Amino acid sequence: MNFTAAVLTVSDSSAARRREDLSGPAVRGALEAKGFRVVAAIVVKDDRPDIEVALMEMCHQAQLVVTTGGTGIAERDVTPEATRSVSAKIVDGIGERMRAEGGKRTPLAALSRGVCAVRDKSLILNLPGSPSAAAESLAAVIDILPHALELLAGKTAH
Repeated sequence: MNFTAAVLTVSDSSAARRREDLSGPAVRGALEAKGFRVVAAIVVKDDRPDIEVALMEMCHQAQLVVTTGGTGIAERDVTPEATRSVSAKIVDGIGERMRAEGGKRTPLAALSRGVCAVRDKSLILNLPGSPSAAAESLAAVIDILPHALELLAGKTAH
């Protein structure tokens, strides 16, 4: 397994350099620990057009694009909408699994709206913005991501 990944942090305060991005590096570390080669990592503000452009560009660079931030219910939380708008398919079970596992630790996991979606041959995965919630959500699904990426790459023989 030598899959490529990109990390997109969605945060107004980190994009404006008012707060250090802790979630992006945490996600990158978790991906690298599982053998993913992280080829890009950027920060954008909570702005749907900016998120959409970044997602499209990153899907050209990596097989897996992981976002952190913008998955809640506040007015500026639009990462799932941006993801849906640039994707062909939603992989409902992955988002459901992240929320189910998160719900074992906190009932607030039900407020996360992160989705997993397919764009061309890439998988986009939305994680919450807090470093701990992002790491926990990723841990809940990271072992099934390689199989999903193999399927997207055309390896469909069972």
